[in-house]
Amino acid sequence: MKLSTEKIFTHPLGIMGAAAGATLLWGSAFPYLKLSYKELGIGKADVFEQLLFAGYRFTLAALLILLFMKLLGKSIGYVPGSLPRVARIGLFQTFLQYVLFYYGMSASTGVQGSIIAGTTSFFQILLAHFMYKGDQITLRRTIGLIVGFAGVVLVGLSKGDSSFQFGLAEIALLAAMFFGGLGNVLSKKESEHLDILYMTSYQMLIGGVALVAIGAVGAGIAPFSFSAKAVWMLLYLAALSAVGFALWNTVMKYNKVGSISMYLFLIPVFGVILSALLLDEQLHAYVWAALALVAAGIVIVNRQPTTPVTSGVTAAERK
Repeated sequence: MKLSTEKIFTHPLGIMGAAAGATLLWGSAFPYLKLSYKELGIGKADVFEQLLFAGYRFTLAALLILLFMKLLGKSIGYVPGSLPRVARIGLFQTFLQYVLFYYGMSASTGVQGSIIAGTTSFFQILLAHFMYKGDQITLRRTIGLIVGFAGVVLVGLSKGDSSFQFGLAEIALLAAMFFGGLGNVLSKKESEHLDILYMTSYQMLIGGVALVAIGAVGAGIAPFSFSAKAVWMLLYLAALSAVGFALWNTVMKYNKVGSISMYLFLIPVFGVILSALLLDEQLHAYVWAALALVAAGIVIVNRQPTTPVTSGVTAAERK
């Protein structure tokens, strides 16, 4: 089974399907979060309510993964010695990322948030450059990142606002993307020692419970009046987190961070397109140009070297 999984997630189509699938799910979170906030009456200044809702989402996502593991016949019991590993990932990938993200988004524009979200790719590649000897930044990869980031900028311009002001909220968003990228790189490292589903579920559970605790301090443990629509949207957000992180952590396990990180540029692109469909926001020519640039960036970054590579993970990376 392990060999079969590795073959799937190191095949070009498997990589593209998993990475694009995860980013599509994460991109859909933008409109569904807005719809959820509207349904539950959560305003921009309701920081504790936002954190509490995020905690509900990730705690439920963790429970969904644990249920899936149980259905597969996998053990969901605690693996001795794994707490420091999953707690470290949960601290960065879930807790710190989303504390800063929701604070930043509460005081920033959607244009700035979308553009800054694309910087996770840069942080992942920079961190991998220092943490993995076989994942160095090359000229080709740099060009691909520049092309892809140009697409992210065009996505922002499609909103009609080309002025970018950096304040505390924008700094918080950048910090959130840094912690998200760090969590992704750490999850790749720890996946050499832990089962992907186990690692993903427990890091989400730790981060989600911590978010609930912080949110409950200012908003109470159950301030919301859930309608059937709100329940459905919460379930969807939890499911997309569970599936998205499981896919992403798996494809990260078997491949170099630098070659996969480019796909994170698709998150704001998917977010804008799905927002147009679900929230009736207008699409402009900038969006289609952005899609072309992002696609070109993906091709450039993932273009294989002339020397055949037998595995997506080098021996140097495993040290």
